Amino acid sequence: MEELKFFRWILFILTVLLLFVSMYSNVRKEKLDIDLFSIADRTIRSPITIEDKESTEKKRKEAVAQVKDVYVLRQEYAQNRVDLVRSIFDAAIETLEGNKEGKGEGGGLPPTTEERLKDLKESLTEPVAKEISDATFLALASASKNELSVAKDYTVTAVHKVMNERIPANEVENAKKRVEEALRITAMPENLKNAAVELARHAIVQNEFYDPEATEELRKQAAENVEPVKILQGQVIVEEGQLVTPEIYRQLKLLGLMDGKDSFLPFIGLLLLSVMLASVLFAGHMHLLGRERKENRRDLFISILIFLIGLGIMKVLSFVKNDAFEITFLFPAAMGVMLGKLLISEAKGILITIAWALCGTVIFNGESSGAFHITAGIYILLSGLSSIVFLTNRNHRSKIFQAGLFVSAVNIAVITALFFIPDSRMSALHYGYYYLTGIGSGIGSAVLTIGILPFFEAGFGILSSMKLIELANPNHPLLKKILTDAPGTYHHSVMVANLAEAACEAIGANGLLARVGSYYHDAGKIKRPMYFIENQNNISNPHEHLNPVQSRNIIIAHTSDGAEILEKHRMPKEIVAIAREHHGTSVLKYFYVKAKEAGLDVKEDEFRYPGPKPRTKEAAVISIADSVEAAVRTVNDPDRKKIESLVKNIIKDRLNDGQFEECDITLKELKTVEKTICETLYGFFHHRIEYPS
Repeated sequence: MEELKFFRWILFILTVLLLFVSMYSNVRKEKLDIDLFSIADRTIRSPITIEDKESTEKKRKEAVAQVKDVYVLRQEYAQNRVDLVRSIFDAAIETLEGNKEGKGEGGGLPPTTEERLKDLKESLTEPVAKEISDATFLALASASKNELSVAKDYTVTAVHKVMNERIPANEVENAKKRVEEALRITAMPENLKNAAVELARHAIVQNEFYDPEATEELRKQAAENVEPVKILQGQVIVEEGQLVTPEIYRQLKLLGLMDGKDSFLPFIGLLLLSVMLASVLFAGHMHLLGRERKENRRDLFISILIFLIGLGIMKVLSFVKNDAFEITFLFPAAMGVMLGKLLISEAKGILITIAWALCGTVIFNGESSGAFHITAGIYILLSGLSSIVFLTNRNHRSKIFQAGLFVSAVNIAVITALFFIPDSRMSALHYGYYYLTGIGSGIGSAVLTIGILPFFEAGFGILSSMKLIELANPNHPLLKKILTDAPGTYHHSVMVANLAEAACEAIGANGLLARVGSYYHDAGKIKRPMYFIENQNNISNPHEHLNPVQSRNIIIAHTSDGAEILEKHRMPKEIVAIAREHHGTSVLKYFYVKAKEAGLDVKEDEFRYPGPKPRTKEAAVISIADSVEAAVRTVNDPDRKKIESLVKNIIKDRLNDGQFEECDITLKELKTVEKTICETLYGFFHHRIEYPS
């Protein structure tokens, strides 16, 4: 256990280091050797997204400068000035009426003009009396009441109209001229008209004033509404062949591309990413493969090796630089799921593909520190996962190539979507190139899977579905030898294979392994084929000339003999184990009973197979199917009831004998095995129509 933990830690650290090294150049800050007013020798893009504070401040100043001063119209000024004019005329009328009532000097004599002028000035405020000329007051004092009323109406109307318009400080004189022009065309005596003009001009004042608070508020809002100017990640700073202007040079310095300092932050981030990716791969392995496989270092090593192979291909492709065309879509993303499914599990293949997608966003970033090629990540993920749909239960080599063609079609669809969504307007040549790389990715995934698979199978002793299918080929030399030397055993094995495969499929075990294991489980019988009853056609039984102990030794030896023969033919260890375990430690009852009847002093344990007991579900099911197939041949006219009783008794007998103690098959699964084997046997022994002779 300690050795296994040490192995995992060593593999984990190695994986982290390889991840870090593979992505190191993609996060290292780029150093540019470029001068002001020089010509750029290549296109330079921003490695990060950063705010250009200088440009932002400049833009804010421009926005503030465009805000005009706020001037407020004082509506109350119009009414106040109209009231002033009206009060002056009213005062003149009142003075005229008061003098008519005998208020003049001399006791009832009509007041003189000087007296009326004096009374009028006294009825007004001192500022008004000082600001208005005596000539105006004299004209008012000399006019009749009717003339004053008419003049009042004209003047009030003209003042009201002009004062209700905006009159800034620089427009006061023009406003006075407008009111004067309005009064000059009225039908009033000349002296009274002049008086009305002076009063109106006096009444016209500035009514629009600068509001500093409102102006400042608008400027503040204008500054706040300016969005920060940002240099976006991937944004072109300077095109190839373009002059490096002071503004471009400033942006390059802002991005840190001109200084020689190395920031340690990208490397800390990369180390964290590498640790997290490795942790996901290792933790996922432990979780997805289940408790019973947690100790399997082989599967862990295989999954990491597949991941690192893909990482190496990704890094090699990233070195192929072409400004006109991108090489990303050539990566064989589906290879991870294909190899993972065929060698370990589908879930592990998915996990490898997800890890590749994350690495691809960094490795295919064009060596721009901090940039992530999201398009590459999406493409690798979708392309890789698409093979799951086609490869489900299709594990022949021909099906792998068909899966590659299916992935190619999916790649074309993914590439189209990735370019259409951002409305990329490319030429037909570009689309044709990218579609070809997508097709190359799909076919390349299949070719690499087919090419790499044998190395994994041979190097790690993996019994994949591909290998099992090859071993099931009737033209296999060992199967041909069994058919030639022990034909009865061969046909018995085929029957057992049919029973075992159906039962294993029913309980979720590996049906293909059960079928192939059944083909070879009695390979040891080819050493002495005539000593087994299924091969004794038209010959006497050799056991009639042997004592039970000798017969026991011959029959029991076929399990160890079979294991030796299979090992000699370099069969997978799973097939060898089935040959060794399919009888477990069960008792060879026929010869044990025969020895007892012969009066031999023997014990039951002496007639037991050496074992070991079945350690896998497949071996357990094959042991049941082997006994059932042999026993059902001895039943005369086997019907449904006889078959059910036979199968149930065999399973019960093996269960009571403890033959399933070392494998994880459950009672519920044994019930399913019983039912499935019975259903299969019903098909073998169904009643046929009796034809006339």
